[in-house]
Order: sequence, then C-alpha cells, then structure tokens
Amino acid sequence: MRYHGTVIRPPSEAYSYILQVTYGCSHNRCTFCGTYLDKPFQPRKIDEILEDIQLAGRTIPDTRRVFLADGDALALSTRRLAQILEALQAAFPNLERVGAYANAKNLLGKRDAELGILVQQGLGIVYLGLESGSDEILSRIDKGANASEMIAAVRKAKRAGLLVSIIGILGIGGPELSEHHAEQTGHVVSQMDPDYFSMLTLMLVPGTKLHRQWQSGEFQLLEPEEMLAELRQVIEHTHDLTQCVFRTNHASNYLPLKGTLHQDKERLLETLDAALAQGKEALRPEAWRGL
Repeated sequence: MRYHGTVIRPPSEAYSYILQVTYGCSHNRCTFCGTYLDKPFQPRKIDEILEDIQLAGRTIPDTRRVFLADGDALALSTRRLAQILEALQAAFPNLERVGAYANAKNLLGKRDAELGILVQQGLGIVYLGLESGSDEILSRIDKGANASEMIAAVRKAKRAGLLVSIIGILGIGGPELSEHHAEQTGHVVSQMDPDYFSMLTLMLVPGTKLHRQWQSGEFQLLEPEEMLAELRQVIEHTHDLTQCVFRTNHASNYLPLKGTLHQDKERLLETLDAALAQGKEALRPEAWRGL
C-alpha cells in the first residue's frame, strides 16, 4: 500500500481503504485547488495497483469500502477500471462499495454501457465537484465544465445506477456574486437531484491562483456570517428533490448541518436563522477549521 504525494478523500470515505489508481488530476487548473499541485497527472502502473490490492487483501481482508484516488479515477479506460474492480472483489469478500471522484468530462466521455459495466463490477458512488451553479463563477475558477454539462453528467451517472454526491463551495464567488452563486447552485442541484449534497467553505490555499487573486485584492473573502447567509440561500433555492441527504460536515465549515432536503428543509433554515441571530458564538472557531 504505497502512496505518492497528497492524498485526499471525501468525509464519508473516512473508513475506506484508499487505493491510488491515478496520480493527480487530469484537469488540475481550478483556481482554488492546491491539492495536486505537487504532482502531474499520470495513470498509475497496473502492476503496482494489483500488488497493493493483494497486500491489502492479506492485511485488511474485512474491508467493506474502497475509495479510488486521486482526483479523477474515471479518466482511466473502462477496461482498466474493470480490471481493478474485479481484483478488489477478489481480494475483499465483504466488499460493499467502491467510490471515486469524477468530473463531468470523464462521465460524459463514457458510454452508458461502459458505466453499466463499472456498476456491475462494484463501482457504487461518484463524487462530483460542482463548486457553483453559476456559469460565470465556473468560468472564473476555470472549472473545465459548465452547469449544463455537469447536470447532464450527473443524470447519466444516476441512469447507470451510481449514487452521486455533489459538492459545492461557499464563498467561491466572493461578495460580488454571493447571491447569484447561492441561487444558481440551489437551482442546479435541484436539476441534478443527487443522492447526496454537501457544501464546503472556501479556504484559500497558498500557491493557488485564487490565493494570489486575494493577495492582489482581485478577490475578496466573505465573512463567516456571510458564508452562513449564503448557505441559507442555497438551501432556500433547492426544490423538488427526492431523497437528497444534505451535509456540511467538512472540517472547513463553520456550522455542521445534516438533513434530508425534501423533508428537513425548513428545519435547516430555522437552524441557520438561529445561528445567524446568535452570531460568532454559534460558529466553529477559526482555529478548528481545516481542509
């Protein structure tokens, strides 16, 4: 079980076996993200991957969940992914689910039949960084896809039988576009109707373009209370969701929330209203936040 460079995973994969199948991210141009600045994108050698799976099968045979790192494992060919998934099934008799980050380009680039093969082989959930439902903001942060493309990608993944978890970022539009960001994010998530939806809170990473824009005064950060107000607007603008579980359980967030949006929306809004009324005392201390 060997790891190269920075390795991250979603909060819900905290107890998963993390298997690197690629290094870095094939896009790696998002202005806010410094995760993979330490390594260029590269598919990992299949022999090394299979060796790690065999070792993990001997040392942690009761593994139930696996997460495929790094930034977008679905950049690999369907044949290569199916080979990896098959090896995981053989190594872990109790395996319940395999997850991976995905982006719109890679999901849209695979045929429906290919996604179906991956689901049959055990791929169960993909995590897609929407960041914002605003095309203007997506262009500014160089996301590499617009909202319509990401909606189409999510719907395609869901048709194939995959669970989909969507991630947005509070504050990514700055004060100028805060209201637009919140409204459009709520609307786009509603059109996606994902299984899970979470919001992170922007933290500037030294070395990124967005950090440099902040240093030069080109970009401004929202105050903590403004982040909560933006979050309230995002939730308020969601509609017609079925069984979407909502969370703000990431370490970056000022206020942890959890609920199912179609039934808990009003409770979540009331909780946010109470926190906004209370002020900074209701928020996670700055020193406790992290990426």
